Amino acid sequence: MAMLGKRRTPAVRRERQAPSPAPAVAAEAGTLVIERLAHDGRGVARDGEGKTVFVDAALPGERVEVAIHRQRKRYDEAHVRERLSDAATRVEPPCIHATRCGGCDLQHLSVAGQREHKREVLIDLLGRQGIDAPEDVAILQGDDAGYRRRARLGVKCDAQGRVHLGFRARGSEQLVDIDSCHVLAPALARLLPRLRAQLETLEAPRHVGHLELLLTDAEVVTLVIRQLRHVPEDEHRWRAFAEREALACAVRRGRKATELVWLSDQPRLVTTVFGSRRPISLALAPGDFLQVNAHINQRLIDTLRDWLALAHDDSLLDLFAGIGNFSLALAEDAARITAVEGSNAMVERLRDNARLNGLDVDALQADLSDPGEAVDTLIAEHDTVLLDPPREGASAICRRLAESGVMRVAYVSCDPASLARDAALLLAGGFVLSRLAMADMFPHTAHLESLALFERPARSGRPRRRNEDHDTPASGGRH
Repeated sequence: MAMLGKRRTPAVRRERQAPSPAPAVAAEAGTLVIERLAHDGRGVARDGEGKTVFVDAALPGERVEVAIHRQRKRYDEAHVRERLSDAATRVEPPCIHATRCGGCDLQHLSVAGQREHKREVLIDLLGRQGIDAPEDVAILQGDDAGYRRRARLGVKCDAQGRVHLGFRARGSEQLVDIDSCHVLAPALARLLPRLRAQLETLEAPRHVGHLELLLTDAEVVTLVIRQLRHVPEDEHRWRAFAEREALACAVRRGRKATELVWLSDQPRLVTTVFGSRRPISLALAPGDFLQVNAHINQRLIDTLRDWLALAHDDSLLDLFAGIGNFSLALAEDAARITAVEGSNAMVERLRDNARLNGLDVDALQADLSDPGEAVDTLIAEHDTVLLDPPREGASAICRRLAESGVMRVAYVSCDPASLARDAALLLAGGFVLSRLAMADMFPHTAHLESLALFERPARSGRPRRRNEDHDTPASGGRH
């Protein structure tokens, strides 16, 4: 049975691409005017023949001389050779690795400009499905530095035996060495040069795939080493490193089937969210999904509480519930909370968290990619449904909801395109998009999270989507 409910899909092997054409100066002087930003944050311009050109690190209104580094039939991709004018929203990137590291691709745009861009992307993707966004699209925001409480760092040994530690370059498998990071929590960022020095002491650093860092409550730092081949001597070195740095440390051994082995005393990893009456402690294990930005995660919880205004006779069904991030935080606001996850291990963790916090929440396992009668029954028993699916969205569930008697659907999304697709399914079933927020979970990147509330205005009649002509039978509208 598929392990639905985990927020991140396994990495997909990338097909080898043909080598890019050698850089060449664009037609004429290569001077373009940037018209707008693409969804991924690149500047968009048109050359003298009207062909679209995507330009790295360029902002609307800027005049730039470019070099084309990849030519395609319908568009070209380019980088800036010289910037002839600066947009008012351009800023100096706060990180010294900004031009090379692919982790943060919008540091040249002001934080306010980044957030407005993401808001516009969300509205645009809904519009492409014929859906009008509400007039007031909220922006949930927090600190733009030191917000990231978990990260995965690549490790590689080159042909000369030098060890590299860092993140991938944008659109490349090349590893960019870093010794500082603007967005990592300070407790994690200060480890970077020490980790590099430690890797250089290993007997076989080439057998380290990557390093995972996690910061939980009480400033507990956990380091998990992805060990592709067991090297006992190096594990002794990692154990000494953990003692020296006061870290929790484990290795994940193996290539396909992996085993987690603690080199230090196994810690109790806990993160805290705040319910309406008290803090809720959520225990987790390495590999469990945890939002990287604790502040924005709490903003999502608080916004959900405000929008839903659950009463003591309401029932809430939380699908893709994880370790209980939303269901346990809202558990004291409703008469009944049911949480459903695809992973059996995560369901057990959720049950344990409910019990440790003295909360009455039913935790169940189900395959949410192909929901059966059991999920249909649960939907029929609840008046409000909360979705927090992985990037591919929840189309199968949304089709069920469109046909159900559920009155409200709250949808937390990590991919605005899949949200827009699923929103169209809900609107076709009689829901109205009543509230919408862009959550800036990852400042300085083009990635955005969002929160949408869908409500049925009445049991009779189906609300029209934009551009829908209800006077013609062919449109599918109703009189």
